[in-house]
Amino acid sequence: MLMVSTTPRTNYYGLILAGGRGTRFWPRSRKARAKQVLNFFGERSLIQQTVDRLRPLLPPERIWILTNDHLRDEIARQLPEVPQRQIIAEPAQRNTAPAIGLACHMLHSLDPHAVLGIFPADHLITRPAIYLRAVRPAFRAASQGEMVVLGIKPRYPETGFGYIEFPKKTAFGSLEPVPVSRFREKPDLLTAKKFFKSGNYYWNAGMFFWQASRLLEALDTHLPKTAKLIRGLPPFLNSDFHSELARVFPLCEDISIDYAVLEKEKSIVGVPAPEFGWNDVGSWSAVYELQKHDASGNAARTDALFEDSSGSYVDAPGKLVALLGVKNLIVVDTPDALLVLDRDQAQNVGKLVKLLEKQRRESLL
Repeated sequence: MLMVSTTPRTNYYGLILAGGRGTRFWPRSRKARAKQVLNFFGERSLIQQTVDRLRPLLPPERIWILTNDHLRDEIARQLPEVPQRQIIAEPAQRNTAPAIGLACHMLHSLDPHAVLGIFPADHLITRPAIYLRAVRPAFRAASQGEMVVLGIKPRYPETGFGYIEFPKKTAFGSLEPVPVSRFREKPDLLTAKKFFKSGNYYWNAGMFFWQASRLLEALDTHLPKTAKLIRGLPPFLNSDFHSELARVFPLCEDISIDYAVLEKEKSIVGVPAPEFGWNDVGSWSAVYELQKHDASGNAARTDALFEDSSGSYVDAPGKLVALLGVKNLIVVDTPDALLVLDRDQAQNVGKLVKLLEKQRRESLL
């Protein structure tokens, strides 16, 4: 039985969202071996690295993970230090608002003073000590009743992320929570360039902090149908909890926490974080960019030979891959599938997964 505590440290919890399929990383990423449980960098998988970097602040017994039936056993195998009952498979994919609401309901039933940090399972952070310097004030502000988002200073004009607008002259890396002016959707390139130049727009990396009770109240206001379903669940330790969850959760609305709550709340604060080496690792092109390159811009995770070739990436365990007279290729080999693409097409790999689904080639999914 979890001990209920009101002290600032022991009522901090981490919720790791690990339900995605990572289709842009096919053929390595599959339903049962999705992006978050793969090790693109070093020996530890992305979700293992997520738990590792939180450990100075959040011990494993205060880590909770929401995933799916395909991944739950593999995550439990990779993270034996996290109590198995805290690795929960959602009965259906319903986006981040119902998932976070569910976690808040569970933790609130165990600890009415619970304060949650929400963390993606599949991002890379290369400066974890600096990262924790931003997480700590976010938790402190959340414990005082604020709804908090972590803002990441853009390194370039990016069209694939949502943005957080801070007040003018917000001090970069100040670590002081400041009011968020508004949230902005993924922009076109021209708008992204304006955001980048302005200096007061930060990337929204999907890291949030709030009291469990505060988030449940916000759902009551902004997403009442889903809020009623979640609040109607038994407490987490009740013997009927999991059966009721299986019945109720698929009825929840499919909507992100950004659309459902953050864009509607009038009072959100943000922490303008210092540079901590964040990357969402959104495609094979991102993996290429994060690897060491040779003089011609080639990178390889496995044995490769490059001749008169440039800007290419190879990941093909168990064999030598030789590239001759080509450029900007990505080559990824698995026992049952080989992917070869132009690096500029990396964001479109998910289209191949949709084609395989259409052809009902389940063994390749």
